[in-house]
Order: sequence, then structure tokens, then C-alpha cells
Amino acid sequence: MDSCFQLKWVISDGDAGMLIKEFLKKEGISRTALTAIKFKGGSIQVKDVEVNVRSRLFVGDVLTVKFPVEYPSVGLKGENIPLTVLFEDEYLLVVNKPAGMNTIPSREHPAGSLANGLVGYYQRIGLQATTHIVTRLDRDTSGIVLIAKHRHVHHLFSMMQKKGQVKRTYEAFASGSIAEGSGTIKAPIGRKECSIIEREVRDDGQYACTHYRVIKRYGVFTHVELQLETGRTHQIRVHMSYLEHPLLGDDLYGGEKSLMARQALHCKKITFEHPFTEEEMTFTAPLPRDMCDFGVADLLL
Repeated sequence: MDSCFQLKWVISDGDAGMLIKEFLKKEGISRTALTAIKFKGGSIQVKDVEVNVRSRLFVGDVLTVKFPVEYPSVGLKGENIPLTVLFEDEYLLVVNKPAGMNTIPSREHPAGSLANGLVGYYQRIGLQATTHIVTRLDRDTSGIVLIAKHRHVHHLFSMMQKKGQVKRTYEAFASGSIAEGSGTIKAPIGRKECSIIEREVRDDGQYACTHYRVIKRYGVFTHVELQLETGRTHQIRVHMSYLEHPLLGDDLYGGEKSLMARQALHCKKITFEHPFTEEEMTFTAPLPRDMCDFGVADLLL
């Protein structure tokens, strides 16, 4: 029998008298999730007896919500791909993605993605789930990726992201010498006309904000640390190009590929509050070898 994700609460004085619908809304369960529970095989139980969301809760009630079983998307095949797991519990995974790996399959790269690897991993450990990638990275960007193990957990992280409660820090090599030691780039980003991939700064784009700090200048490039206030597609790459310091290796946005074969961008740290334990969690991943072995000494002025 397929296993399902479930949550359980023992009702305290403060929640007694609430309708189940009100309580579950307080706990962050969306209307979409409640609809799925009702029509796609889930259940809501009090003391192991199925009830509806209009029932009232009493002190000492044990409320259990069983979510519908999840299956991988049609066509998303599991693959035996090694994953560098930094953390795992029943709710989430944190992995260190190498450069050159898609986060999800694409037309150009239908296999070998992190999503394919996750499906294969779940199959090997007996977890009935599909992929819920919270923080995606571009194919040639390395570093930390946060993954939810269930749709509801993904929903909670999405709400946290909207409030700026999932914080990511990057390191990058930007072309040229950045004069200011630190700064903030506030420039709206939208899709470039006649392109389905490329983005650009444009007046009708979505608000985007990136903070940067110079770590060290090497003449032909600058080693920078960056933090995202928003999470637009290609945000760092677009903003650094807009600053006239495109990332090394990022030829899509004007970067020089003779110095590095891929965009020199790495997500080195993520910080968030665990949605269930409420523990503040921080994970780090060191610069990958291709950035560490870049030959910095040869480029010093």
C-alpha cells in the first residue's frame, strides 16, 4: 500500500472550540490542499474517526491530516545519480548541486537532472513522493538547493520565500574591477523580447533587488559575495551585466568564456527556519574546484 504524508496535532486549550477548517488555515494548509484531501484520496481524522472541516475541536483531540499519495510526473524517470546531501529529515533535503547539472529536465537535457536523481533516490529509500524543488539553480550554477519532500512542505517554504525568510548567499567572479566595496542593485527584470530564455532589465519588469560585497579584486575580475532580496530568473547574472560587470563565463549576458567555461556563480549558503521544528538552520557549501583552481595568481595585476 502506498504511504502518504501526514501531520498530527494534539489540541490544546488555546485551539479548543475552533473549526477544523480554521485550525488548518492557521497551520498553513492551503485551500488547494484541502480540496485535494477531499477529492484525491486524503482524509481528516479526529481520534481516528474521519470528520469534515466544519467539525469543532476540543481539548485533547488528536487531529490527523493525511494528504493524498504523490507520484512523480509522467516522463520523469528515476536515475541513479550521486547526490551530495548536506541534510535530510522527513520533511526536506538540502543538497549541493554541481555545475553542469540541470535542476529539472529540459528539451536540450531530458536526463541527468537533479529531479531525475531525486526520483531515483526516493525509489531506493522507499519514499513515495515526487520532486518539489524550492530553490532552483541554473544548469551551470553550482551550490546549495533546498528541496521539500511533499507538496505541503513546498507550500510552506513558498510562503516563507515571499516573506524573505529563506536567505541565500552566493559567490561569483565578475568581470573587471568593481569600484565600490559594496552596493545594492535595484532594477526590474523581465523576459527579453524574442527570447524564451534571456532576461533583461526593463521598466515593465518585476521588482528585483541584489546586494553585493567585494571580497577581493584581481584586476581583470572581482570576487564578490551576493545576497538576493528577490528571486527572479537569472537575477544575479542580469544585474551584474547591468552593472557592466558580467560574470566570467556567462556569454549569454556578455561574460568572457576564455577565462572560465561556465558562469562563475556558486550558492554557498542558505538560512531558514525549519517549518515544523522552528529551528534556525544554516548550511554551507565551499567553492567548487573549478572556481578554487581558477589560477587566480596568474591574473593578479
